[in-house]
Amino acid sequence: MQFIPQRLSALLLFALGTALALPHTSQAQLGITRPRGQQLLDGIAVKVDNQIVLRSEIEGIVAQEEARAQGKGLPPDLRCKIVQSLVLNKLMLARAEVDSVTVTDARVNSELDRRMNYFVQQVGSEKKLEEMYNKPLRVLKEDLRSQVRDQLVQQEMQDKISGKVTVTPREVKEYFDKVPKDSIPYFSTEVEIGQIVIPAQVNDKAKQAAIAQLNDLRARVLAGESFETLAKQYSQDPGSAVQGGYLGFFKKGELVPEYEAASRKLEPGQMSPVVESQFGFHLIQFIERKGDSYSTRHILLKPATGAADANGAAIKLARIRTQILKDSISFAKAAKDFSTDKASSGNGGLLANRQDGGSRMPLDKLDPAIFFTIDTMKVGHITPPLPYRTDDGKDAMRILYLKSNTPPHQANLLDDYQKISQAALTQKKSRALDEWYEQNRTSVYLEVAPEYAQCKILTASTDQ
Repeated sequence: MQFIPQRLSALLLFALGTALALPHTSQAQLGITRPRGQQLLDGIAVKVDNQIVLRSEIEGIVAQEEARAQGKGLPPDLRCKIVQSLVLNKLMLARAEVDSVTVTDARVNSELDRRMNYFVQQVGSEKKLEEMYNKPLRVLKEDLRSQVRDQLVQQEMQDKISGKVTVTPREVKEYFDKVPKDSIPYFSTEVEIGQIVIPAQVNDKAKQAAIAQLNDLRARVLAGESFETLAKQYSQDPGSAVQGGYLGFFKKGELVPEYEAASRKLEPGQMSPVVESQFGFHLIQFIERKGDSYSTRHILLKPATGAADANGAAIKLARIRTQILKDSISFAKAAKDFSTDKASSGNGGLLANRQDGGSRMPLDKLDPAIFFTIDTMKVGHITPPLPYRTDDGKDAMRILYLKSNTPPHQANLLDDYQKISQAALTQKKSRALDEWYEQNRTSVYLEVAPEYAQCKILTASTDQ
């Protein structure tokens, strides 16, 4: 349970059930205007300027909610709430187009790669993911591309509207004092967990083998073989290999520096020498320039890490652990100085709760690998080095630290200030979004299918 008004909570639920979810959705009540007698194209439920909401989108979310409900019944206004949340997102996109709010291809590609890596880890392998959806990874990414771009644009717009909103301690207390006593949530056991991550280092022998193989492939291309054919056969970049190594067009600053620097020295048809980046080793072929953009294809090889390489990371972590246990350095300082996990190293090594951004996480929501590790640990203990796979699929080692273990309790300002503060901030940001919607709701053309005419869409908020 969270400190979020019921109406906002409902809108959030359905917004987050779509691929176009926003972190926070406005509390504005929405309602409809449609030119009399005008019909929409079949399949389209709502048009917001050039943005559309499809009936299939609405029914897809309804099906998800029915599956979750497991026969317990659904709210009678379910479809209206879904339509409201989707239209809020479309209004955000429509205004982003007017305000020229965009995101780069590089950012979209990075987010697509991150999601694909996550999906692959969840199912076990790229092959299993492709079999599950009966599509190659490249097609799966392309299917998601427009949705991911829209979501990132929405996030940019929301940050533009409410990103600078803050709350004071007084506002947090006032917010908590207004929560009815019988609505104050009861939190289950929560823990704070820190980690220090060190990747397994690729040894020189593996690096030299990758370089030698790429040089051999380069010679084969120069001798007349097709770069695209060799990329399909040998490249370890699943997103581009199926397209003969083709990456598409990018502008300056959108690719990693090493790759870009090598690419920009080439002329159409030329190949680079072997280039090393954070992703591995590349052989690059330049295709063409268009204005300030350029296109390339590449063959990527990732040198394999072995047990001996992971042992090096384990030895380093064991030394760090010994220093912490001897109080020669704090865990937070060690995480900042040595951990390669950027998401946690700047926060004293503490893992973040994705729900509220805080460091305390419900015990029953932990990753099983962490849960079974810390289940028998005492507060203050640090594990020996453990095998770990990073979000981008690299082999690594890590140590885990149990900083705190908070027993079940009813929420209070002393123990749960961070959560209450986040809830108060969410409410204040929602009000800022309400104001924005109120100012912009009449600036878009809205067309609604007859079956959704009873829903209230883009009308003024009446119950602030």
